[in-house]
Amino acid sequence: MLVLLSFMPALAQAQAPEKAATCMACHGPNGNSSMPNTPSLAGQNARYIYLQLRDFQEGRRHNDMMTPMTAGLTRDDMREIADFFSKQTLTSKNFNSDPDKAKKGFAKADETLCAMCHLGEFKGQNEIPKVAGQNYDYVIKTLKDFKAKNRTNDAGNMTSVASTLSDEDIENLGHYIAGLN
Repeated sequence: MLVLLSFMPALAQAQAPEKAATCMACHGPNGNSSMPNTPSLAGQNARYIYLQLRDFQEGRRHNDMMTPMTAGLTRDDMREIADFFSKQTLTSKNFNSDPDKAKKGFAKADETLCAMCHLGEFKGQNEIPKVAGQNYDYVIKTLKDFKAKNRTNDAGNMTSVASTLSDEDIENLGHYIAGLN
């Protein structure tokens, strides 16, 4: 039985669509990234994943790795990738959240009404991403990118919110969000 369980991740990857298997090189087994600045895709909203792939492909979102990876994808490929990762289970990153910073992050999230879009426990909806349990470094990078307007494929919502955040706010939000599982 233990031998069979040790092969389960490999079996799950083998069943992944070919295009999704390619994504796992950076986004991790079944979409659970261990790379600090790379988001986990496991359990993410399919609509959000699809829209991000399309935004990379159409130039509304820029990343030196992702832009070329999306170049040859069809709409069906993007839907298949999005569907696959949305059905995977996000694993805990075992992030050691600083309780004081997480408490301040919770207060800032409440003040800026984050749950209006990202919903309770930051589980996301439709084209709003699930951010609970993402890699801490990725949360920080993303918030800083929105604040600096290096990322603008959000119709201005996150750019507007992030522009009000201090570096300390961003760090506290990172501890809060990365600590959610």
